[in-house]
Amino acid sequence: MISRRNIRVKVMQTLYSIENLDFEDKKPDPVKILLKQFDQTRDLFLYLVHSLTQIAQYVEIDAKNRASKHLPTEEDLNVNTKLAGNSRLWKMLEYEPYQPALRSSKVDVLEDQEIIKKLYHELIITPEYKEYLAVEGRDKKSEKEILEFILDNIMLPNELYIAFLEENFPNWDDDGSMVIQLVSNFIAKPQSVTLSPFVSAEKRKFATDLLLTAISREEQALELIKPKLKNWDPERIAILDMLLMRLGVCEFLFFETIPPKVTINEYIDIAKEYSTQQSGQFINGILDNIHKDLLSSNKMHKINFK
Repeated sequence: MISRRNIRVKVMQTLYSIENLDFEDKKPDPVKILLKQFDQTRDLFLYLVHSLTQIAQYVEIDAKNRASKHLPTEEDLNVNTKLAGNSRLWKMLEYEPYQPALRSSKVDVLEDQEIIKKLYHELIITPEYKEYLAVEGRDKKSEKEILEFILDNIMLPNELYIAFLEENFPNWDDDGSMVIQLVSNFIAKPQSVTLSPFVSAEKRKFATDLLLTAISREEQALELIKPKLKNWDPERIAILDMLLMRLGVCEFLFFETIPPKVTINEYIDIAKEYSTQQSGQFINGILDNIHKDLLSSNKMHKINFK
């Protein structure tokens, strides 16, 4: 489900929130902030799936509307509603955890029926949709492919739909790529996606342990970071760079199963995406130097799975 890279991003964002934003009263529980971010990822996933199912089922609304015209044509009276009965669609809808998760998240109340209608009308004029209707019976391959087509070629390229996601889901930029892959997995095999809990106990523990370690061991981590800054003024270094280095040092010292190279590479990539242009190279140099020092002083103890 959620990757460790995504977890690291959410821990970084949680640390940034509690350390650099003004709160009217006392600072909130950092773990609650972190877990709320996981809920937002789940909600985004559920909304994308819900949109997909609503577009597919809109054909029944279209058929009813056309048939109720004052002077319906023969074509109006014979709308092909094959898509609404898509066997892959109903495997998704009937996946036992899906409906309870959708109700508890309440993301369906965000649905913009006009956007769904527009996406549906974009779909039905495509050659791919007409080819799907021409296939006799319920061919497993075509049932799956038309849903993937709706996701990849109707929903995601639509500027109006993406603008709606950006407005209602502030985590779209961070979680979008991962959630899209999860939706694709859900189309292929609904059981491959766990909805309750959405984040496994193992990954939830990693996330909360990393967050709480970065908070409780801040001074210890900074004692290793500051001497490596040389002519850099710690106060002028990008806030996110300091947070990422702090998280990296905590992984070096307190997460014995994570290889140091994995830690360094992950935080380099995150820095490149979320901080400045120079941040990746800067963090690479600092973390690599700290890693070498810890090795030479025998302060780093990692499990060797080889």
